[in-house]
Amino acid sequence: MFSTPKSLRLQIGLFGRTNVGKSSFLNYLAGQDVAVTSPVPGTTTDVVEKAMELLPIGPVTFLDTAGLDDQSELAERRLQKTAAALDRADVVVLLTEPNHWDEFEERMLADAAARKQPLLVVVNKTDLPSLGKPEPTFFQTLENCSGDLRSPDGGHRPPLQKISGWLECSCVDAARRERVVSRFKELLLKVCPDDYINPPALVGDLLPSNGLMVMVVPIDLQAPKGRLILPQVQAIRDALDSDAAALVVKEREYAALLGRLNRPPDLVVCDSQVVLKMVADTPRDVKCTTFSILFARFKGDLQELARGAAMIDRLRAGDRVLVAESCSHHALEDDIGRVKIPRWLRQYTGLDVQIEVSAGRDFPQDLTGYKLVVHCGSCMLTRREMLAHIQRARAQGVAITNYGLAISVTQGVLKRALSPFPAALDAYERMANG
Repeated sequence: MFSTPKSLRLQIGLFGRTNVGKSSFLNYLAGQDVAVTSPVPGTTTDVVEKAMELLPIGPVTFLDTAGLDDQSELAERRLQKTAAALDRADVVVLLTEPNHWDEFEERMLADAAARKQPLLVVVNKTDLPSLGKPEPTFFQTLENCSGDLRSPDGGHRPPLQKISGWLECSCVDAARRERVVSRFKELLLKVCPDDYINPPALVGDLLPSNGLMVMVVPIDLQAPKGRLILPQVQAIRDALDSDAAALVVKEREYAALLGRLNRPPDLVVCDSQVVLKMVADTPRDVKCTTFSILFARFKGDLQELARGAAMIDRLRAGDRVLVAESCSHHALEDDIGRVKIPRWLRQYTGLDVQIEVSAGRDFPQDLTGYKLVVHCGSCMLTRREMLAHIQRARAQGVAITNYGLAISVTQGVLKRALSPFPAALDAYERMANG
């Protein structure tokens, strides 16, 4: 279970008002105390992640969040973390109480609708006589999502997306646990996103059966000792799953390796930092790209990121550029995001552009001050989370690209690096010439 990368798990977000029972429901599903619970409102103060195997669905990660109606001194910061968890969630689970549906539930329904996320409702605490049994009108409200509820200004709210399903639950009723868990799994299977059940190919569709992929992997200060990095391992596995073979070589031995092959490889993939040398050594009729560009398609929208790459040639002196890293790591002397990309951008444009860096999952909500976002390959993000970042930039009119595309532009080899992806190449050229 723990060998599955976090970013490849189905991400299930638990949301609801303070003390509605989100952590209790997580413990109920797990059958053990994996989250701290208490009658005191606000026990969960930050997003708590719990990885588990939820058969027959498979490996999942639950995101247990702070209450939507948090009124504590740190409420604003906690709710920002809750909003970030919403971006990550493949499935939204909204916990509420019998006959209790107000502006907090309405807001979550609207947020999920805007993101086109499936939303399940868990009506918790059905064992408490003080709350009463759920009334038929309450379930009718859940069914049609318009009901007789009124907006804060007194008018009827507009209809929103249909709720994908709901269940009743009492997290202290051990006798009904199996029934509740089975029902929850049934609902999850109905709403699992297609890109989780059938994720986009990483390299398999670029290789014929019995094909050959050559991976050019530099071993430098940033390479982990004794192992390969996650994108390289995933590319090897995807090639094997597609009945193809993978050869791994360092950039200095790449040209010699090609001379020893009895036929050209079907695809060459390299680390973005050595893309210039890789392209120079690769025969013109062999398709080639970078790991970061592969992940731009696997985790995001390659055509949109290719269009964003064209903005590099439109930068002006003083423009602000955001370099967005999705993982928190110790920056080394020649760090790719903090040192090399800023240097290459300034050298390529000849301009003194202002470059800022965001790290971890703190992707800014407000991007309007930036001319361009250069995002990492997102190997540690879910596809939904990366698509949310792209959508946020698009909605605010800010161009967005990624490391591999940006580096290939600055090295003058982007068209070559997009050779396996004609639609993305066309999107780039149209934007560059438009």
